[in-house]
Amino acid sequence: MEPYKHTKSREWFDRATKVIPSGVYGHLGPAEGNFIPVSKWPLLSDDAAGEYARGSYFWDVDGNRYIDYMCAYGPNILGYNDPDVDAAALAQIKRGNCVTGPSYKMVELAELMVDTVKSADWAFFAKNGNDVTSCAIMTARAHTHRKKIIFINGFYHGVSPWTQKVDYPGVIPEDVANNLYIDWNDIPALEKVIAENEGEIAAYIATPYMHGNYKDNELPAEGYWQKVRELCTKHGIVLIVDDVRAGFRLATEGSDAFYGFEADLITFCKAIANGWNVSCLCGKEFIKSAVSSLSYTGSYWMSAVPFAAAIANITKMRELKLPGLLREKGIKVTDGLKAAAENNGFNLIVSGEPALFYLRIANDDSLFLHQEWVAACVERGIFFTSHHNHFINYSLSDSDINETLEIADEAFKVVARNHPELF
Repeated sequence: MEPYKHTKSREWFDRATKVIPSGVYGHLGPAEGNFIPVSKWPLLSDDAAGEYARGSYFWDVDGNRYIDYMCAYGPNILGYNDPDVDAAALAQIKRGNCVTGPSYKMVELAELMVDTVKSADWAFFAKNGNDVTSCAIMTARAHTHRKKIIFINGFYHGVSPWTQKVDYPGVIPEDVANNLYIDWNDIPALEKVIAENEGEIAAYIATPYMHGNYKDNELPAEGYWQKVRELCTKHGIVLIVDDVRAGFRLATEGSDAFYGFEADLITFCKAIANGWNVSCLCGKEFIKSAVSSLSYTGSYWMSAVPFAAAIANITKMRELKLPGLLREKGIKVTDGLKAAAENNGFNLIVSGEPALFYLRIANDDSLFLHQEWVAACVERGIFFTSHHNHFINYSLSDSDINETLEIADEAFKVVARNHPELF
């Protein structure tokens, strides 16, 4: 097929750079380095003359349609513009949204979260994943009266200074002075860092499995989480699971339940309301008073429309038994991609859980071949990114999967023609 062109996208990006720092900033912008080469990617979506997003698709400003495996980097779990979720949100819009007193919808959503998430005795709402991971750290410190936090190397828990590194712009040594770092799946390292800092550690925080960027994803080793739970309980350390990315994709009860343990605090955001902006910290009864003690809120944290959307979304996910369906679709996609790669002489490594899988072509160590293949997919209508895990959503059909595999096969052939020295 003829590769897409992005004339209008470049024009809009040029306009954006004049009035917005970096033009398009954060992980969605070219400055982050994930769109290589930048010319192959659309930088802005929403075709003013046509469509924006529907189901598994979005359209860029040039009118190009993409089967989207980034799902807005996770929020799209049912499908863009899901009719049930959006109907609930629009009904609430007619009633009111951000009002001096919060809507009773906040209470209904909290009750639903407590009924759904296995480790939840209460729910505290905000807007972004960073809001609730920061709240979790503050809560752990308030509860324990300790400073230090254990992180897993390669972590991502948001953008606050405590989540970053001392050499990052705007971060000072004091921001990360109490951070402790160990490797994933390394129980001896965890035992060692606890012994070296006995009585000083407030929390251990980690994602349910390592779904970091620029490396293969790693699942927990057999018994890993159970041993972490045991050590945290023994030493009075608050166990925090950052389920912002994986939440509801592995189990509606929470990813800690999926892996057979219970967190003290667990954070949700991306998939909680199918794109409507709300996040949530859930936790155990024993730490509830510590959350209540915080001076921590936001201007729009109690807006009613996202609460209504989240209620509809969680209810629908539960009715569908959605995680199992996402796993099935993910296996179809990844098995097909591996077969297409092998048929064209490539070794495609698939890692992580099928509902949010990670890809890497392993024919060389440079990642250049992988980036070239991903770019060839994108310019033909399959939206992958080079160095991030991907997401499955409910609306992804067998027809979408077949089209994905056809385009992936064509992209492998393009890369093979460009590199005869490999064969």
